[in-house]
Amino acid sequence: MKHFLPRLRWLVAACLFLSTAASAGIVITGTRVIYPGHEREVSIKLTNQGRAPALVQAWLDGGDASSTPSTGSAPFLITPPIFRMNSGKGQTLRLAYTGEPLPRDRESVFWLNVYEMPPVPSGTSENYLQFAMRTRIKVFFRPKLEGHSNDAPAKLQWHVVKSPSGSGYAVECENPTPYHVSFRSVALHAAGLSYAAEQGGMVAPFAKAVFPLAGLDQSPSTGAKLAAEVINDYGGIQTLKVDVAPARS
Repeated sequence: MKHFLPRLRWLVAACLFLSTAASAGIVITGTRVIYPGHEREVSIKLTNQGRAPALVQAWLDGGDASSTPSTGSAPFLITPPIFRMNSGKGQTLRLAYTGEPLPRDRESVFWLNVYEMPPVPSGTSENYLQFAMRTRIKVFFRPKLEGHSNDAPAKLQWHVVKSPSGSGYAVECENPTPYHVSFRSVALHAAGLSYAAEQGGMVAPFAKAVFPLAGLDQSPSTGAKLAAEVINDYGGIQTLKVDVAPARS
């Protein structure tokens, strides 16, 4: 039972990479995990809201979406790594930092994977199609830092820049804070029109992120405003609106 993923030889298993924990029968309480650097461990609660029991495996990785329990690498121990959950029941995962050196002047981010394999109904044939569900959420390791994560979005610096693709324009976000800032959406409003990024994203501490804007073929004049939906520590949405200067020539 060390790794049950490779043992499904006669099943056709499809891993669905989900953006929210509520898409599967196994539901994670919360959309992200904050690990204070001084804590010995943190708890993560799961609930089986499906109609059947499920076999569950959990592991962490450093950002590789194709990771498996044997290839995922992160300085944490998670217990239990494999377990059965009956319908309507809960399970607590315990996450413990193993002490490998991590930056002390900024957050570090990892990913928690929760893989759910429902049971095979009795009497099924060898051609039975079995769907496995995998949920990934962020784990932020947060040492003692100045300020507060809720204040970070207001300190971001935004600029209109040429798109990295070489066609059109984008907005560049510069983060001078030690906290990661995650976005559900990013859009620019200019001259009565709205130009949205194709998807949200995240800007790392002391780093930059670029969000290409669909349909923005020329740099907007003065008066452009940036509107972003920021995801806070609790999974709630904080609206951010700031003035954005035209692109530098």
